[in-house]
Amino acid sequence: MYLVREGSGPVERGARDTVGGWPILPAGEPWPVCFCGERMILFFQADIPADVAVFGGEHLLVFQCPVHNEAVSADDMSGELPERFWDEPPRRYHGEGAFWRIMLHRDDTDPAVEVEPYLQPRVLEVGRATERITVWSLGDALLDDRDPDEVFAARGDGVDEFKIGGVPCWAQERESFTCPCGAELRFVCQLPENTGFDKQPHQPEQNFTFGPGEYGLFLGNMVYIFACPARCHPAAAWPVNQN
Repeated sequence: MYLVREGSGPVERGARDTVGGWPILPAGEPWPVCFCGERMILFFQADIPADVAVFGGEHLLVFQCPVHNEAVSADDMSGELPERFWDEPPRRYHGEGAFWRIMLHRDDTDPAVEVEPYLQPRVLEVGRATERITVWSLGDALLDDRDPDEVFAARGDGVDEFKIGGVPCWAQERESFTCPCGAELRFVCQLPENTGFDKQPHQPEQNFTFGPGEYGLFLGNMVYIFACPARCHPAAAWPVNQN
């Protein structure tokens, strides 16, 4: 498991672990645009460390519309997602399509020419840490050295941190989803409730914000990012929201 923290120092074009900054997009993928026509905000991007299971060595990018700010939920709490769910999610709060885009890739691409205009750019530090797992089926025992696959089977919860890899810390019931390609989505990353990102002073306040001066993802709900291990599409990733 790796914890993600804001660091200090300027963000330069080409930086790969950032809040805002210049997105390093998959080959052939343009800067994402919401169904409403607004270009999405790059909330953060990070290189996933090589020793993280399944997705090690990939680059993660998380975008959301500056206008639409909602929680995301599938029609069912688990099950198979529809074809091209990254463009046409199973529940469309605004009737047209997705207002977010999450991408993973290994492509050797250059950073975008333009910088993210809504958020103050920040360096992210991705540091190795030990997962602390609460296994509810074993009387709330804290285990530090258990294999993550065993922990999933035991319905354990990891720490509630902004992290890459490790075990989700579920606020409600566990959720699991299957990609339309047939692969079971695997856990990538988690953001705690009300994780805020400093906005540029001249930008408007976010709709339904939880903190003045900040923008947040999905109404500030806890965010669990799952993605297709078969890599059937760079955007085959699903954000689970709980609170």
